[in-house]
Amino acid sequence: MSKKTYSEVWDLDVFFKGGSESQELRTHLDDLQKKLDSLEEAASTFQIPQSVDASAEVAELIETLKDVALDMSQAGAVIGCFLAADTTDKKALQLQGETGSLGASFSTAGLKIQQTLAKADEDTWNGLMESDDLKEFAFVLNEWREEVELKLSEKEESLITSLSVDGYHGWGQLYDMLVGDIKIKIELDGEEKELSVGQANNLSSHEDAQVRKRSFEALEEAWEGKEDFFASALNHIAGFRLEVYKKRGWDSVLKEPLLRNRMSEVTLDAMWGAIGANKSPFVEYLDAKARMLGTEKMNWYDMDAPVTASTKKMAYQEGAEFILKHFGEFGPELEAFSRQAFEDSWIEAEDRPNKRPGGFCTGMPASEQSRIFMTYSGTMSNVATLAHELGHAFHSYALRPVHWMNRGYAMGVAETASTFAEMIVADAAVKAAETKDEKIALLEDKIQRSVAFFMNIHARFLFETRFYEERKNGIVPATRLNELMAKAQKEAYGDALDTVHPHFWASKLHFYITGVQFYNFPYTFGYLFSLSIYAKALEEGEGFEQKYMALLRDTAVMSVEDLAMKHLGEDITKQAFWAKGVALCVKDVEEFLELTSVKG
Repeated sequence: MSKKTYSEVWDLDVFFKGGSESQELRTHLDDLQKKLDSLEEAASTFQIPQSVDASAEVAELIETLKDVALDMSQAGAVIGCFLAADTTDKKALQLQGETGSLGASFSTAGLKIQQTLAKADEDTWNGLMESDDLKEFAFVLNEWREEVELKLSEKEESLITSLSVDGYHGWGQLYDMLVGDIKIKIELDGEEKELSVGQANNLSSHEDAQVRKRSFEALEEAWEGKEDFFASALNHIAGFRLEVYKKRGWDSVLKEPLLRNRMSEVTLDAMWGAIGANKSPFVEYLDAKARMLGTEKMNWYDMDAPVTASTKKMAYQEGAEFILKHFGEFGPELEAFSRQAFEDSWIEAEDRPNKRPGGFCTGMPASEQSRIFMTYSGTMSNVATLAHELGHAFHSYALRPVHWMNRGYAMGVAETASTFAEMIVADAAVKAAETKDEKIALLEDKIQRSVAFFMNIHARFLFETRFYEERKNGIVPATRLNELMAKAQKEAYGDALDTVHPHFWASKLHFYITGVQFYNFPYTFGYLFSLSIYAKALEEGEGFEQKYMALLRDTAVMSVEDLAMKHLGEDITKQAFWAKGVALCVKDVEEFLELTSVKG
């Protein structure tokens, strides 16, 4: 193995030197404002196309949109990185507010272009879509036209976009501040320590049951202490959304996320139906694990507990080399790309205070780079998370030859590349296990992901759909949110839980992300969809990487149903497709139960 030492702290200076006080960043934002002014001018003078001759003008507008969008994404991503790495960075918080306003102006200008273009008569529209200038954008432009028909007038939608900066996105930013402010006091190794939420969350997989219980209770107490603030933020985010839907005449809260994910409700129902019909093996696993831990039924705080004494730890360097080795066995491009990410310090993994919890990958499209954020503490779950985020970054890499207009893939397929990368590493880890205990621990790590996608995400989905229904009738208080969450968890986990996590709605960032609606079911979609791709990769072996990259390049230019049919030959509106993926996960459970001899 390589003796190379990879940095655990990312390099952001390559974009703008000097952190949030960067003069380069200030200049970039000032130049961005000028570009935005020009775009707004172009948008305001753009006229409804009267003939196919307008195709060159439309193509030029698309290029202008692209230039502004790349610069804006670059600035927004870097500022987001500053805040994630240090939640106390007040200057970055101020800059985030500024980019939020710039983003609203960009959305308004884009909307003006979109709505003007969509008013072209049908013959002109069809001619434009077949023109040499625009045919490569036909799928996205047709989506634009459909979206305009579903929304309010240009003036009303512009007003919504402007008001959303302070009336909608502001609540999501307030949540981030509230969480960043929380300090968890807990006794560790005989002394009281003060931890961030992210550091305390990492204790959920601690080998000592008392530490797990104490950290869970300390976190629960922290969420409870601020529950009214979190409830207020959540209610106002949902209230804003619902009011917009009402004005547009949309009945279902799922309309927007389904449109965003280019998915039909039939497909979503088929997926949850297949999962619901196949939960019993996972309930059996949770019951077995509870018995192994010496309890009758599973407690929430024991869900991530190690089941063997020899749970393997991997130092960051070792974890990196493990990922690179097994990515290389899948394909040379994935391995070479990921090696560059490690060598060029694209990853923020250091375990230190004031970092926000969780992990993410963000793109710097103007530089054709990505950055990955997480807190690495050496568990195999951390290694899997790192592989997962590298998968996201690889998706962006695969899309490099594709025009910006055709890169806007939906969240469901966004989770496909990440989950695929995670599976490569998880499977390799199980195969490389040197002892029975190690194999049990690694198998369990895989099963925990299935439980997360089939049960935890399902609980989030059940909670959120029910909460939104109740929110239509007024504010839903924190006590009721706790009840809704506890009920959703008991249902989604097939009654396998003894204690639940009633404040999960307060602790999960995803409920407060205003840029994405229903930040839940796309994860499960991506997981099961990637299982199907993974099965094909195993079947075809060497050379599949190019087919895989072709699929990734198509993720933003067709519905998920068409994508599956074109690249996999599968009908995903039927439960049978999803049941095949679930069955692969059940095999892990069967092997685990056999190895631990606690079946039945």
